[in-house]
Amino acid sequence: MITADFRLDDDFVPLDDASRFAEDALFESDLALISEHHSTPNGSHSYLLAHDVSATWGVPGEPQLVAIKIARNLGKRTFTFESARHAQAAFAQNWLAERGCPPDKLIPSDDFLTPADDLTSQAEERVRESGERYQVLDTYTWDSEPCETWTLVRDSRAAERPVRVFLEEADLDAGTYTVREGAFADEHAARGWLDERPGPLPEPPERQAAAERRARAARSRSAGTPLSPKTGAQDSAAKPSPDKQRPTRGRTL
Repeated sequence: MITADFRLDDDFVPLDDASRFAEDALFESDLALISEHHSTPNGSHSYLLAHDVSATWGVPGEPQLVAIKIARNLGKRTFTFESARHAQAAFAQNWLAERGCPPDKLIPSDDFLTPADDLTSQAEERVRESGERYQVLDTYTWDSEPCETWTLVRDSRAAERPVRVFLEEADLDAGTYTVREGAFADEHAARGWLDERPGPLPEPPERQAAAERRARAARSRSAGTPLSPKTGAQDSAAKPSPDKQRPTRGRTL
């Protein structure tokens, strides 16, 4: 594995105690680098996403991904150091983006698991670009097969069922993973589903509404636009027949 490199030479010193403690809490040799970005031209800022391999032997269920931001004062040879643990890569990327990292600079390479489908890519993109939309309530990581990770959040933009679960399931043989978003009325209902798994993950209502709009639009396109009952034969003579008329486009998300 490629280990993380904080790029802090011996003559760099932490600017404050918080930075000193944050750096001391992490060992570069334990961090398998997933992606990194260093600002140009002088590398004053570094953003890293890494997997803490030592977490496997730590507290069961604890998040294993670490997002790191390092800001250097090149003239004074000081630095600030921030880090946060996350269960899923998209939430770590969101944390880094909120601290100045371009979101497209921290996509993992093909050496790691890749999204299995478009729904996974769409769910991760929503999280990466969500700003402060999601308040993380809890996470859990299970790294033995079948590998599963979830993040429980409150969605500040949701009009209905605002408590959401982002469920990630990995297929190590295929080298892929899926992410699905489920919606619940409250935290109790979400935890109940996670404990019991009584059925499929409940789809967010806004996704259901979008699917219904797409279905209506598809039916409209396939059926064409019927003649107006108010115009009758006169209208029929002035317009092409329904089977030749350009289909009506429905509104989709």
